[in-house]
Amino acid sequence: MIILITGASHTGKTVLAQKLLNKYGYPYISIDHLKMGLIRSGNTDLTPEDDEKLTDYLWPIVREMMKTAIENHQNLIVEGCYVPFEWRKDFDENYLSNICFVCLAFTEEYIRTHYEIIQKHASDIESRLDDSDCTIQRLVSENHAFVHGFEDAGESVVFVNGDYSQIKVLRDM
Repeated sequence: MIILITGASHTGKTVLAQKLLNKYGYPYISIDHLKMGLIRSGNTDLTPEDDEKLTDYLWPIVREMMKTAIENHQNLIVEGCYVPFEWRKDFDENYLSNICFVCLAFTEEYIRTHYEIIQKHASDIESRLDDSDCTIQRLVSENHAFVHGFEDAGESVVFVNGDYSQIKVLRDM
């Protein structure tokens, strides 16, 4: 089983992946770690700010890693924001039946009323060296884009209210 977790920045993708690791013992891959490894090693001229280009660059690698894990009957959690809205087109049904997709998002109301809490938990799992670009407007904009992009592609979105136990993959497996 592959658990693919995506969503906008600060929605708790890494927190959820860590909770799943603790609960099920499935290893996880952070697409952000892959991104930074490729950037820091000089294997790409892209920068951490090149979000759209990074999705195009990273997704083929991540997609093939997921296929390899499925073919080898291995469980894996993959988390990160670099997942294209139309990700399903890259897999046939044999693969799709082995992928559990989770997209996390905040509502605008949640962001506006819980901004300080979101910031407080920004480094719960990974240290954010510079989080100065985390503004209310940026969070609202990014969450809006993720919600509409994935919903337009036919995906369900989980609206996080700070209680990760509500997320189906944590309850049902």
